[in-house]
Amino acid sequence: MNNLVRNMIISSLLLALFAIAGTVLVSFTYDQTIDRINDNKRRELLRIVHVLIAPSEHNNDIFTDTTTARNKDLLGTPKPVTVYRARMDGKPVAVVINSVAPDGYNGKIELLVGIYYDGTLAGVRVLQHNETPGLGDAIDEQRSDWITRFKGKSLQNPDKKGWAVKRDGGQFDQFTGATITPRAIVKAVHNTLRYYQQHRDNLYE
Repeated sequence: MNNLVRNMIISSLLLALFAIAGTVLVSFTYDQTIDRINDNKRRELLRIVHVLIAPSEHNNDIFTDTTTARNKDLLGTPKPVTVYRARMDGKPVAVVINSVAPDGYNGKIELLVGIYYDGTLAGVRVLQHNETPGLGDAIDEQRSDWITRFKGKSLQNPDKKGWAVKRDGGQFDQFTGATITPRAIVKAVHNTLRYYQQHRDNLYE
């Protein structure tokens, strides 16, 4: 009986030591890589922003010239979202709003919506999503050109009725077997344009 108790204690101590060692190793790895991970995220974010608003279209540091916006109904989240501002010689050129489509098929879809000063879309890109591979993931630029078709659109082009997928009487294509995902993005982009129209001057302050 004593041997059994002793073996149990030794086993418990060994397990505890392994757990501590594992925690220390994970923490060390995290500390060593977090800066690199954040830098890679920043580079990818800046790349996408510059896909929407070309470097030749502004001469400010668009990544540091930012503000925040908050509107659950139009921006898709109760949390503040980042707004990147492009200027040329101090004059407003465009914004890129990090809005959210909250009602994707597998949860929220994080977007970057570029809008020129006059309210015309510079473009839209998906920053993060969990949509079904082979169906809803056609929103990715690498999978199809669907997401690029927002460029040049505005609240007037198309009109309010046209801001829907074709299945709902609008002008935007849906995917075969996947209507929820494009419907969510069309609605989110339209809402982001509405927010911009209401708050344009404040966003550039």
